[in-house]
Amino acid sequence: MAASASSRSKAPKVAGPAEFTREQELHAYREMLLIRRFEEKAGQMYGMGLIGGFCHLYIGQEAVVVGMQMAAQEGDQIITGYRDHGHMLVCGMDPKGVMAELTGRRGGLSKGKGGSMHMFSKEKHFYGGHGIVGAQVSLGTGLAFANHYRGNKNVSMVYFGDGAANQGQVYESFNMAELWKLPAIYIIENNRYAMGTSVSRASAQSDFSKRGLSFNIPGEQVDGMDVRAVKAAGAKALAWCREGKGPYILEMQTYRYRGHSMSDPAKYRSKEEVQKMREEHDPIEQVRGRLLREKFATEDELKATDAKVRAIVAEAAEFATNDPEPDPSELWTDILL
Repeated sequence: MAASASSRSKAPKVAGPAEFTREQELHAYREMLLIRRFEEKAGQMYGMGLIGGFCHLYIGQEAVVVGMQMAAQEGDQIITGYRDHGHMLVCGMDPKGVMAELTGRRGGLSKGKGGSMHMFSKEKHFYGGHGIVGAQVSLGTGLAFANHYRGNKNVSMVYFGDGAANQGQVYESFNMAELWKLPAIYIIENNRYAMGTSVSRASAQSDFSKRGLSFNIPGEQVDGMDVRAVKAAGAKALAWCREGKGPYILEMQTYRYRGHSMSDPAKYRSKEEVQKMREEHDPIEQVRGRLLREKFATEDELKATDAKVRAIVAEAAEFATNDPEPDPSELWTDILL
């Protein structure tokens, strides 16, 4: 039987994967593994009471930011929401500084005063880390305006989730970005559940790549669990923006393994669903499998890479545990009146 028009319209437009060299596969493997091990350690430290406040882990979504960063060039900016540790690490921010910020120490990247959701590095072109849902979309559009005004060919990569995609300021930003042809890529990390409500129950239009159609912004759906597909789509969108054609939307179809935050038991989905995703679509295991099949690396070499990554994370945790807390006088610094 032929598919109906409605079913055809809902078929995903998934970008095909890029071909990776051995060096690219190894780079992607190491970067994603660093994020995974860092987040696992952060979860442990939160459970030990060493990290307070909110803490949102990126486990499962690593291919999105790694693939996009592999397609980016020096000077391109990143701005995101509160699930931001992976974005910081892939920008090259010091893992010790990131972890120390989580534990509220003076060696943290925001001097121990920002915590998990509020870290910045102008040097690494990372503009946060934002706790207000959807707030980063308007700010990221402002970064794109600055690039357009200066004519520097840099692109603002604006990350937000499927839940934030329903916020009003997102569409105000879309309108301005297309009207002024701003170089912004709106990267919607669709991990299916927002805070805890499935996309099908919260979004009238669940194909987020279409969210810019009324503004004439093109978009496409991408397999966000395949770093090669992400890089290919990212390269296409970045080229579009650098050519002065305006903004672009990428819906990354991804999945978080943990709850929305450390306080979320994630009872709105089954353990079988999570296990199936881990077994069949894990972004790191996909790269690992290709490395072994193509004989780009041996089991021993991959174990050595994991050991090096674990050592980096252990050093970060040690630093973040023993670094002094900020002096009370820091309460009065960095305040805008």
